[in-house]
Amino acid sequence: MHSMKLYNYFRSSASFRVRIGLAIKGLPFDYVPVHLAQSEHLKPEYATKVSDALVPMLELDDGQRLTQSLAILEYLDEVHPEPPLLPVDPMDRARVRALALSVACEIHPLNNLRVLRYLTRELKVTEEQKNQWYAHWVRQGLEAFERTLQVGPNGLYSHGNQVGLADCLLIPQIFNAQRFEVPLNDLPRVMAVFDACMALESFQQARPEACPDADA
Repeated sequence: MHSMKLYNYFRSSASFRVRIGLAIKGLPFDYVPVHLAQSEHLKPEYATKVSDALVPMLELDDGQRLTQSLAILEYLDEVHPEPPLLPVDPMDRARVRALALSVACEIHPLNNLRVLRYLTRELKVTEEQKNQWYAHWVRQGLEAFERTLQVGPNGLYSHGNQVGLADCLLIPQIFNAQRFEVPLNDLPRVMAVFDACMALESFQQARPEACPDADA
């Protein structure tokens, strides 16, 4: 048994972010699956642990619980500072945080599973309309990410040659976009960062297909 438990779902991009961060830092954890598509997050055994009944949730060895992927990643960076997820310079840190937040706040909330379900179940939009909604918002957000990367600094990753917090957010969003067959070929810097990250073992071991519940 490891000292930390990560309650997560293999397809959840927020969970994927934290798995990447843990892998970058080489931190072992017990993988606890919470199947969102089967609404396991709403059942009492999980919902009583987490006030918003969302994933991921990181349970520490002393029983304390952390929620919200960005908060978890910054906690891990503060407690386990090497290798760092954020640069030292305040302006650089602000840029990386802005890139991460552009995914977490501007793209992901509009394409979350519960939002897509509400569109089809409550508002009765068609599957095609739902996919149009998804593609519109993910494209708008990734195009903005691309423009920021084009400004620099240049490098392998979202901020130079040090993989970090922004990459932990970007790569899961690309996985989701690919699953919905959103065209991405005209985003050269974004896709170059994606390819560079996916060449790293930490990103490979965190990917959804590598999760123990991937076939569930």
